[in-house]
Amino acid sequence: MNPGSHPPLTDPKVTISLKRFLLIEQCPETWRSLDLYLFRDDAVVFYVGQSHLAFARVWQHLLDGFKGRSLVGRFVWSNWPTSMRFTLELLSSQSAQFHAIGHDVTAVEQSLIAQWSPCLNVTHNRQPTPIPPAYRLPNASLRCGRSLKKLIREAERAVRLEDNQPG
Repeated sequence: MNPGSHPPLTDPKVTISLKRFLLIEQCPETWRSLDLYLFRDDAVVFYVGQSHLAFARVWQHLLDGFKGRSLVGRFVWSNWPTSMRFTLELLSSQSAQFHAIGHDVTAVEQSLIAQWSPCLNVTHNRQPTPIPPAYRLPNASLRCGRSLKKLIREAERAVRLEDNQPG
C-alpha cells in the first residue's frame, strides 16, 4: 500500500448455509452491524428482509415458521431437510455498495427486492419469482417435527458429514 493511501473498504457480509446458521446460538460481535438478510438457494432468492439485528430476525422467522406466523420460516420447515442447504446472506446497509442509495436500510431493502424479485416478498415486488417446482409451498404441511433441538441435531450431523468429506 502506498503511503497516504487508504485501506480498501470492506463490505461487511456473511454468507452461510442454513444448517451452519442453526448451530450459532449467540450473534457474533462482527455480525451486529448487519441489518439486511436474504434467504436463497443457488438460483433463486426466496426472501429479503431488514431488521436492526438481522441475526435475531432470521431466528424469529425460523421460530415463527413453526406457528405459521412467518411465511419464510414456514417455507424453510415445509422444505426440510432440503432447506438445510439454503443460503443466508446477512448484509449491512452501510456497505459501500449501497452508497448511491444513501445507506437507508428501507431503500436498500427495496432495491434488493427490485434486483432479486424474491418469491416470498409481496411488498415492493411487482413480479415475485415463482417458487421453483422442486420446492413445496409455504402452506404445505411441515416436513419436520416441531422440535428445534432435534432439527439442530440434524443440522449438526449434516455439517459433520460435509466437513468430513474428502477435499
